[in-house]
Parts: sequence; structure tokens; C-alpha cells
Amino acid sequence: MLQHMIFGNPLASWLFASAAAVLTVFVVWALRQFIVRRLSRYAALTSTRVDDSLIAVTRRTRLWLVWLPALWVAAQSLTLPERIDALLRGAAILAMIWQFGLWLAAGIDFWVERSRARAAQEGSGAATSLAALTFVAKTALWAILLLVALDNLGIDVTAMIAGLGVGGVAVALAVQNILGDLFASLSIVIDKPFVIGDFIIVDEYMGTVEHVGLKTTRIRSLGGEQLVFSNSDLLKARLRNYKRMRERRVVFQFGLLFETPADKLERVAALLREIVSAQPQVRFDRAHFASIGEWSYNFEVVYWMLDPDYNQYMDTQQSINLAIVRRLDQEGIGLAYPARKLHMAAPLQVRGPADRGPGSDAWPEARRA
Repeated sequence: MLQHMIFGNPLASWLFASAAAVLTVFVVWALRQFIVRRLSRYAALTSTRVDDSLIAVTRRTRLWLVWLPALWVAAQSLTLPERIDALLRGAAILAMIWQFGLWLAAGIDFWVERSRARAAQEGSGAATSLAALTFVAKTALWAILLLVALDNLGIDVTAMIAGLGVGGVAVALAVQNILGDLFASLSIVIDKPFVIGDFIIVDEYMGTVEHVGLKTTRIRSLGGEQLVFSNSDLLKARLRNYKRMRERRVVFQFGLLFETPADKLERVAALLREIVSAQPQVRFDRAHFASIGEWSYNFEVVYWMLDPDYNQYMDTQQSINLAIVRRLDQEGIGLAYPARKLHMAAPLQVRGPADRGPGSDAWPEARRA
């Protein structure tokens, strides 16, 4: 009975081929279950994301896509018409390419979900840009796999690739500004020069980042209005991110009157050190008699605020200024103000008409003694 011929092959060959196909699928299923279970236990003990990504990729294995390559491999032991063999071969190739695409797509999804979760914790609001990145990556992935599949099926894709290249260039030229902003958005998401909630200064504009979109980034200025920047222009600008400031360096100057004696000038630097060091959250750097100006002796003070908060910095500077005014008043030292002195070489004498005699000019005349 096993030698009974069915479509040119003994029944035994058909049974062997069927058993080989079933065994192949069963081995793939068992291997998938083993990898997922072992890696799940291992991933619970580690902080790395590599094992988590392998689990996500393995779980995307589809058994119905494994059947087609298994049937084609098992059919190699049978004598089949050339047309049927080519059909099985093509189906197996398509299934393998499809499965490979599912694995890569699972890796992309895992990376995007991980980035989205991290963005949610940081409050960066990058969900829109991540969605766009996912769309672009998956579109490119499936387009490449489609060309590979067509090429393996014997279809000449050279002309198609050339057409896609020309069309892609034309589309890129037509929407180059939009694409520039799109890729700038992806660069902001990946490189993170700023995130939502950061206070930044771009040229002469400043404010808090409210939204990072596909084309524009929106900033709420100190005046209350919303500033909108294109992403590409924003990346070209030199911006300062004050939210990431760990310490604030403060430099200020003031002047003393020229009438201040030298012995009192010598005591001013130590007085300034005492005043600044007494403030909380402050690290004193230096205080010097820096220069002699046009109408004052100029002192320069440098210190570090250990807390970068701007309101705390202003409160501290106010306390320092008040303490300086009080101490200088106690020492009898005056703060300078713009002033000029006019020195006369000799006093002026005014001579009237009576002093000049008859017929003299009625207007008085001034002369120097």
C-alpha cells in the first residue's frame, strides 16, 4: 500500500514529506516557546534591553508563514511538475521575506515604544515625531523587501528602481522644505538639544518649549505670546538651554567715588568676600579692584549660584546689593555716579562802559586777569 502511486510519487514519499513539514513547523514552534520563556526569565534579572528586543522579535514569528517554506523543503523529496515546484518555491520565498519583514518591524516597534516611554517620563512630547519616524522606517523597510521579493520571483526590477529613483528625486525637490523640517524634527527627537519644558534662548528670542511638531517647534515667550520656529531654522541657530544649567555664574560691577582713600579701598575686597559668602546657596569666586574708570574706582565681583533658579538668583543678588550699600555707608564710602569737574585757569573780570571811557561800546566785555 505504501507503494501506491499518487501523482507520480509513492504514498510513502508523500507521508515522509508531510511528516517532514509537520516536524519542521513543530521544531520552529518549540524553539520559539523555548526562547521566549528562557529570555523572559533572564530579562527579569537584567537591566539591558537587548534580551527584551529579542523576545519581541521572536514573538512576531508566524507559524502559518513557516508552513510554506516547510512544504517547499519537504517537497524536494517528491517528483512534482515544474510549474507546481516553481509555485511552491515562489510562495516559500514570499513567506520567508514576509517573516523577515515582520521581525524587522517588531524591532522597529520595540525601539519606538521604548523611546516613547522614555519621552513620556521626560515630558519631551516626542510622540508625533516618533510616529512619523515609524512610518518612514516601515515604508522604507517594506519597499525594499517588496523589491527583493520581486527580484527573487524573476521579475526585472531595474526599471522600477530607476523609476522610483527619478520619482523620488522629483518629489524630494518639490517638498524639500517640508522634508528638511521633518528630518530636523527627527534630529531633535534623537539628539535632544531641548525637550518640552526647557527654557531656551534663540538669537534674541526666549521662552519655554511647549510643542515639538513635525514641521515647527512652538515656544511660549516671557511676554505671553507664542513663538513658532521651523525645525530646520531652529537647528541652524545657536541656542542656549537654561533648563540644563547646573550652576549660574554671576558677575557684577560697581564704582566708588574718587574721594575714597586708599586704605578704605584696600578693605573693600575683603568686605565683598564677607557679604557674598554669607549668602545661602552661593560659592564665592573673587572680588577685585578691577579698574580706574572715568569717574569711579571700579570693583568686580564673581560668584556661583549653586541653584540655577532665576528667582533665587535675583533674591540673592538683591540681598548682596542691600548688604553692600549698608556696609559702604557704615565705612563712610560713597558709591560713584557720573560726574565731571570743571577747573578754571583764572577768574573772569567783567568791565562795564564806565571803565572804558566816553565813546566806548555799551556792551560789557570780559577779560582775563
